[in-house]
Amino acid sequence: MKIATWNIERLKHKTNLATITSILNGLQADILVLTETDKQVVLSNYPYCISTPALISDEPQNYLPTENRVTIYSKYEIVNQYATFNEYTSLCVTLKTEQGDLVVYGTIMGVYGNRHADFKTDLAQQIIDFDKFSTHNNLCIVGDYNISFNDNYYFTNWGREQLLDSFNKHNIELITSQMPACIDHIAMSIFFLNKRKVLVTDWFYSKLSDHKGVLVEIE
Repeated sequence: MKIATWNIERLKHKTNLATITSILNGLQADILVLTETDKQVVLSNYPYCISTPALISDEPQNYLPTENRVTIYSKYEIVNQYATFNEYTSLCVTLKTEQGDLVVYGTIMGVYGNRHADFKTDLAQQIIDFDKFSTHNNLCIVGDYNISFNDNYYFTNWGREQLLDSFNKHNIELITSQMPACIDHIAMSIFFLNKRKVLVTDWFYSKLSDHKGVLVEIE
């Protein structure tokens, strides 16, 4: 199983859309979560796709009609969708995988970064979502956390502590915790990982996005 995530920075580099699409297709991920994304990104090799609502319906003065915050692409069937605390920033679905049902929570934690006052409220509400969706030990939290865990790249002590406490409480492993200069992450229930070998890789193209993308491969 391959799971990937990338914040494509509201497709600011639209002239490179073909390159972005090529990179995403080349990952051959089974599950892909794009954040700060745009409907102009079309990935035809995914039979299942679900997105948060267009942002123009929430903030018409700030966004293009094609922009949305989170899209989940999947090669696995989407068998259920759940309400989250904020339908514009978080998306939660169940996927039917060969290892069993996997609940994927695609998200952005704090749309204005971790220094903005809204970050604390946003993160607290998302942690309540984690409490709700982690009951069956099959939760995968994917997206832009706005926090690095391995260095001083971009973080708050409070944010780190709250997230790690929540993950420890629910036996969730932050698979990408050791990636340097990385604020986009993938975490998964330890029970679902089932001691399988995991390989983590990343990529960064400054002309395409100001975020690293990350990919985890689970045997």
